[in-house]
Amino acid sequence: MRTSSVEQLILSLLSEQQGHLSSPQVFEALRISLPALNMSTIYRALERLAAAGKVSISDMGTGTLVYELAMPARHHHLVCQQCGKETILDDDTVSSFFTRVQNDYGFKVSTNHLILFGVCRQCQSNPS
Repeated sequence: MRTSSVEQLILSLLSEQQGHLSSPQVFEALRISLPALNMSTIYRALERLAAAGKVSISDMGTGTLVYELAMPARHHHLVCQQCGKETILDDDTVSSFFTRVQNDYGFKVSTNHLILFGVCRQCQSNPS
């Protein structure tokens, strides 16, 4: 099995899922069609895809890194620490913050995928 074919399968899977997947989730999904696949192949392919800028790596607060297709425009996430709901936050909302950091601190922000943790509106109104 060619590594590039594994990378193509990973990109297709992430495109179909339109969300974040952990490396074990990628492995389980691809193992169905490629029974000889091993986890180290998945790790290496994900690393190459991330280095090439085709996949982004995030810590969504689940204890494991997750992967998604790199998007042409920056986007960000709000993650509820109670229910796990993820909300995509477009860059327009965050870019003014990045600009202010750059102007006030002389710090050029390279982050293209910001994740903010907190409690969503629904969980706030339904305390457990």
